Amino acid sequence: MWFAPGGFRHLLSSRTRLAPGAGPQDRYLRRTRRMHKGITVLLFGMLALSAPPAANRLWGQAEKKDAMPDPAVKVGDMAPDFTLMDTHRNQVSLHDFRGKKNVALAFYIFAFTGG
Repeated sequence: MWFAPGGFRHLLSSRTRLAPGAGPQDRYLRRTRRMHKGITVLLFGMLALSAPPAANRLWGQAEKKDAMPDPAVKVGDMAPDFTLMDTHRNQVSLHDFRGKKNVALAFYIFAFTGG
C-alpha cells in the first residue's frame, strides 16, 4: 500500500502469512485478505470524507441554539429590582443602594468550586 510501509502486513498474524507458490486454499486466503484490505481502505476513506461535514452539522446547530436573546433592559434604562444573598447570608436588594452608591455586580461562575 502507498500509505503504509509494507501495506497491512503488520495486521496479519504469523499464522496467516503465506509462502510463495501455495495451494488453492492459500490463494483463497490471499484473495480474502486483499478484499478485506480494500474494504478497510474504502471504509476509512468514507469516514475521512464524511467526518468534516458531520462535525460542521453538529457544531453548527449548537451555535444557533446558544444564540443570546435580545436583552430586556436597554443601555440607560433603570435596572430592575432584585434581591441576593451577601457573603454573610444577609439579603441585599438593589433598592437598598438606590441614590446612595454605585453598584457593581460580578458573578464568578466557577469560583470556589471543583469545576
